[in-house]
Amino acid sequence: MSSRCLLVVDSDPAVHELLNSLLRRDDRTIQDVYDGPEALARLRSSSCDLVVAGQGRNGFDGLKLLRRVRAIRPDAKVIVTGEPDAARVVGAIRNHAYSYFHKPLPASPMADMVQQALEASSWKGDIRVISARADWITLDVRCKMDAAERTTHFLREMEADLPAQTREDVAAAFRELLMNAIEHGGKSDPRKRVRVSLLRTSKSVIVHIHDPGTGFSLGFLPHAAISNPDDSPIRHVEVRAEQGQRPGGFGILMTRNLVDDLLYNERGNAVLFVKYLK
Repeated sequence: MSSRCLLVVDSDPAVHELLNSLLRRDDRTIQDVYDGPEALARLRSSSCDLVVAGQGRNGFDGLKLLRRVRAIRPDAKVIVTGEPDAARVVGAIRNHAYSYFHKPLPASPMADMVQQALEASSWKGDIRVISARADWITLDVRCKMDAAERTTHFLREMEADLPAQTREDVAAAFRELLMNAIEHGGKSDPRKRVRVSLLRTSKSVIVHIHDPGTGFSLGFLPHAAISNPDDSPIRHVEVRAEQGQRPGGFGILMTRNLVDDLLYNERGNAVLFVKYLK
């Protein structure tokens, strides 16, 4: 198996030490660079499978480096690291970053995202910014499960200022409903897309998800736990197995316990939830 090249760019030696201990594998080669110009020079001479772009010397931060990398290696996978800032996260998405992490870097999620990035083949254009204000962000997401995972992490980063439990409740509800939209509304067809909007008011977080499907009736969801008969609490598991669907079916039931309001449109192909900020 050929070795995968990871280029780690950051002016902080502690970041290099952390990422080397976290990401090193027998099938990976990690190159450590401390400033943007050196990173760009290396990328001009040879490609790398993944760039982790952090704060470099000479005024190069991760976003600036991402934009410069795009001009040299348009298809390079880049994970940007930096400050917890929603505007920077949106900038990373606009410039086709694979992901974004604020510091201090979380070990397990970072390692998982790096592995996902290295395994990804077709990923560019999976997440597009349609509109972005500080209080209203709309994204277009391709109907792919790995795109849902990436979008969920971007949402976590956009909401980094929230209390940890509130942020995780919002992210978990968002992930379940987005995956439902992709699987049932979009039929996991990468030619189709789901529109998601994230709104912040002074008192709440509001999420709206609209899928390309024909909709459904809440009264007839045999693949979902919410429709289980009283005498058959796991009937939906059998239905999902019969239909070849991923394990799950607890999305609506779980989401109702995580958020304060959950609403579907008449057709059943759009959902909105509200999480109030205490």
